Amino acid sequence: MKKILIILFALMPLAVLAEGRDDFGGALWIGATADANDSLADRSIILSKTFHSSERKVRKAEAFVCGLGAYELYIDGHRVSPDDVLSPAWSDYNKTVFYNVLDVTDCINDIRQGQSRGGNKKAQSSKMADSIEHNVEVWLGNGFYHESGRRYHKLTTNYGPLTLLFRLRIEYADGSVENVMSDGSWQWRLSPVTYNSIYGGEDYDARLWRPSLPADAHAVVQTAPRGVLRKQICDPVRIMERFPVMAKLLDRADSTGHHTVVYDMGQNLAGFPEITVRSRRGMQFTLTVGETLRPDGLVSQKQTGKPHYYIYTCGGQESESWHPRFTYYSFRYVQIDYDCGSDGVDLPSDSVIISLHSDFIYNAAASRMASFSCSNPLFNKTFDLVNNAVKSNWMTVWTDCPAREKLGWLEQDWLNGPGLMTDFDCRKMIEQEMIVIADAQHADGSMPEIAPEYIRFEGSWAPPFRESPEWGGALVALPFLYKQVYGDDRLVEKYLPQMRRYVDYLAKRDSAGILKMGLGDWYDYGPWRAGFSRNTSLALVSTAHYYLWTRLAGLSARADSIRQAFLGAGFRPSSQAAIAIMLDLGLYRDGQRQALVDSLVADIHRHGDRLTTGDIGTPYLFRTLIRSGQEDLLYKMLNHYDVPGYGAQLRKGLTTLSEQWDPDRGASRNHFMLGHINNHLVPDVAGIHIENGRASIAPVPMGDLRWVRATAYVGSRRVAVSWKIDNGVFDLSVESPEKNIIIIDYEKINSMCAKRHLRLHYKFKRSE
Repeated sequence: MKKILIILFALMPLAVLAEGRDDFGGALWIGATADANDSLADRSIILSKTFHSSERKVRKAEAFVCGLGAYELYIDGHRVSPDDVLSPAWSDYNKTVFYNVLDVTDCINDIRQGQSRGGNKKAQSSKMADSIEHNVEVWLGNGFYHESGRRYHKLTTNYGPLTLLFRLRIEYADGSVENVMSDGSWQWRLSPVTYNSIYGGEDYDARLWRPSLPADAHAVVQTAPRGVLRKQICDPVRIMERFPVMAKLLDRADSTGHHTVVYDMGQNLAGFPEITVRSRRGMQFTLTVGETLRPDGLVSQKQTGKPHYYIYTCGGQESESWHPRFTYYSFRYVQIDYDCGSDGVDLPSDSVIISLHSDFIYNAAASRMASFSCSNPLFNKTFDLVNNAVKSNWMTVWTDCPAREKLGWLEQDWLNGPGLMTDFDCRKMIEQEMIVIADAQHADGSMPEIAPEYIRFEGSWAPPFRESPEWGGALVALPFLYKQVYGDDRLVEKYLPQMRRYVDYLAKRDSAGILKMGLGDWYDYGPWRAGFSRNTSLALVSTAHYYLWTRLAGLSARADSIRQAFLGAGFRPSSQAAIAIMLDLGLYRDGQRQALVDSLVADIHRHGDRLTTGDIGTPYLFRTLIRSGQEDLLYKMLNHYDVPGYGAQLRKGLTTLSEQWDPDRGASRNHFMLGHINNHLVPDVAGIHIENGRASIAPVPMGDLRWVRATAYVGSRRVAVSWKIDNGVFDLSVESPEKNIIIIDYEKINSMCAKRHLRLHYKFKRSE
């Protein structure tokens, strides 16, 4: 029996590694080299294969693709999924390797009907009679798989050389199947992308592009990446929006013919510029992008990681259009530099730069979102301010910022989770995110603050940035949020062992039930440049979350002992974050609740009705005020255009939320970590609270709001709520395709009406 168990355990890794192999059959990993340190590291390559398919009618054609670090797929010169970028999903490639399944049926059939731009031809030889010749090309770029650090970089990685696993499965109407799979018969060549870096930018030389360039050599069969091969669950990242130029801010040329043009694109976003130019062969355009401008009017990257830029070298066509493929950045402004020579000093820039757009890339799941509008424009613009930052940081992981770091810092996943899951459909995203988070767990049960963990910080300064329970606890929080919103406990059951390993690890780090580690209420507010928490005890915040994770992991007795240790530790409710966390998590003695609420209100008044909380404390503060009947105070706290608050950012013209409450003191202007107001605008103010797969309707009017309109989705079904207050009447309208997916919470609504001396008028409309 013991021998059988040993054999079974020995075979388990093989079974896991084979998880995605059925989709790829006998395909092999291939590339240009087996040497991860080869000089090709900064380049892009093209792997290609010519094949013949039958003229029989195609029922279905699917491409299974894993191109690392990132890929583009072409069939007969036609780009498959032309707006998709940075596929496949990011991961720790030593743990998990994601791949994509693409339906190419229409692509193959269009080609057969002669509609492909690339063209195709019927085979001439008798051997290939009744067959059609096709060509598959896969462009590969580095992504996070290989970051050499030649330009700006937050980190370096080297999981291996660029590599491809590929299968094209063509099923005919008669049931027969043909396969095209990656192997040593493929060929490779260098692409015109002469440099690409997820952090540093991209260069492209159009002179190097020819549709039918001969291959440099046969592909090299490579060793497979170490990670488990898994089908990507979440939606792809795509070019979702394009923004034209809003204003040309600077246009100058010196005596040598060097031109510098600076554009304001109007919207800060994650993505890249797309240009169309008219120029001579070999002329170069350098594009520099950024969120802010220098005093001299040029683009600044001082706070967001420099240098990041793009160089496009013209191929000599009458007009040429281009955008980067394998990189992105956060920017509102675009600076274009080019040389026309001394005879081109007076050449207008508009005759050279024909068009310019900002391509906004984000996860396709964000294409359908909730809506919110009300009688106060500040809150309408805040809703968009936050969600533009959410979209900018929604790749195949949720990132902190799209420029300097691009890393999956984990606290925002769950602290902003109620707003994310109300405003967007996050089901597939969270299912995949949990794979990535679980992969990041260390052998001792500890959790890093980022996932995938592309970097482990070192040095005496590093420990607070390596692990903090408010960040690592996303492993515990996300499955329970998923269950709460969608009514599905699969993730809780699946990841409960990992959760318990984590809290067991924390138990080894505590001292008599008190935990003191991590970042605490990061970026709280005061008369200083934000960073480590200054208002709230680090031990209070970390112990509170240690208690929360232990309780959620189902270890009730242990959680109660931590609670008793917390109550006996003498933590002072001396800040807004401290009081709100204690109130929200029930970390107070019997009979103390109202006194704590009064202390919280007094502290807010003492600070001029302004908040002092940061990344961790703010969601607790907002939620506690609403649950304690202090929604009007929350409204007052936010209904202004001064720091700290969302209005200050709007007054400065920001279009995405910045990293800290005072954007002039911060770095990135594209973070969503402080966007916790969106946890409440649709769920509370509008009153569409999604729980267990249904919408509970209970609006919470606040301040001087006179009307609100909002929509959200329960699965694929749209629920709309509108309310207005007029002449002492609370007029509530609800629209839904099905009555059984909504619950009208009359108890809460009637209580609210009594508090505000309103009479309820309610109507329901069944939508189409």
